[in-house]
Amino acid sequence: MYILIAGAFEIGWVFSLKGMNGFTRLFPFIFSYIICGLGAASFLSLAMKQLPIGSSYAVWMGIAAAGTNLIGMFFLGEPYKLSRLAFVGIIMIGVVGLRLTTSE
Repeated sequence: MYILIAGAFEIGWVFSLKGMNGFTRLFPFIFSYIICGLGAASFLSLAMKQLPIGSSYAVWMGIAAAGTNLIGMFFLGEPYKLSRLAFVGIIMIGVVGLRLTTSE
């Protein structure tokens, strides 16, 4: 559960970077680095208490990469292609596979 929450915070961090406009807007900077960054790091750290570091990091980044792509395609007008969805699916298969083969 911690890894899912950490992934959600990481997705928020990535999207707040876009709103920073090259570090020229203060609120997205504060939101990005303090709230989302701290949330992602904190929950990833909690997950690493029970899971190996390599698996934790890979699952965390997979959730963030897939989630960012899906939100971008479905809510932000980024290019929607079946091939992109297929590759996001491959990422998710890897994430699930790592999680299933990692003992707690």
